[in-house]
Amino acid sequence: MSERIRHLSLEARKLTPAERAELIDNLLASLDEPDARIDAVWAEEAERRLQLVDSGEMPTRDAAEVMAELRRRQHSQ
Repeated sequence: MSERIRHLSLEARKLTPAERAELIDNLLASLDEPDARIDAVWAEEAERRLQLVDSGEMPTRDAAEVMAELRRRQHSQ
């Protein structure tokens, strides 16, 4: 652990439990910031899959059918 991290950790421990929880929430949220590069890759993948569905190369199934199959599998175990 770096000296900076150790110092911040010690300072954070001086906060009330509610303040520490708020700090943790804030830090976790900062890790989930949008990444334009990842968003672009997912957009390309979504477009590719949509083209496959539209062309009939990728079969689709009704959600109710999939859920019924999962329930059958669950009950058979």
